[in-house]
Amino acid sequence: MENRRAIEWSEAAWLNPPEAVHADGNDLVVTARKGSDFWRTTSYGFVHDDGHALLTDFPPETAIEVGFVAAFDELYDQAGVLVRVDAENWIKAGVEFTDGVPQLGAVVTRGLSDWSMAPVPEWAGREVTIRVSRSGDAVTVRARVDDEPWRMVRLAPLSPDAEAAAGAMCCAPTRSGLNVRFTSFAATDADAGLHAD
Repeated sequence: MENRRAIEWSEAAWLNPPEAVHADGNDLVVTARKGSDFWRTTSYGFVHDDGHALLTDFPPETAIEVGFVAAFDELYDQAGVLVRVDAENWIKAGVEFTDGVPQLGAVVTRGLSDWSMAPVPEWAGREVTIRVSRSGDAVTVRARVDDEPWRMVRLAPLSPDAEAAAGAMCCAPTRSGLNVRFTSFAATDADAGLHAD
């Protein structure tokens, strides 16, 4: 990718700091707090805005990529990327453990949350990269495992005028002791088009 720049973990700021965080070489190991999550109302009837996210500016016509190891084994363990405008307007995308397997999915929230997912059992324990690309009035979410081809996950609206931040996200809604190893954090140019050539 052109203009790819690694983002130092120290350049970004925590929204809801985790229970613990430490550097391990170039990786960042994060321990999530039990009960942490991002969700607004739909079906469950509750609002959670206490998940952990290490955020940096996300201006138009840029992309953010976050890598992590998907070593999850308890209900709703999750990690990926959060794109945030405010408490009622955000997108989270990544891998979440539910129905007994890792699921690749996204939650798009505009006042109320929605949720889409697809099982990726073969991704368990492997390095996953989530890419959010902001262009025009939209954010395109893509994902891949190791060096396999990118998969389209979601296309979601985001106003070109919105001030947004994006970065690494993890939550542990049901348990304590979830450790997530984040392996990369980078900024690049926005995708040239919605579909691969």
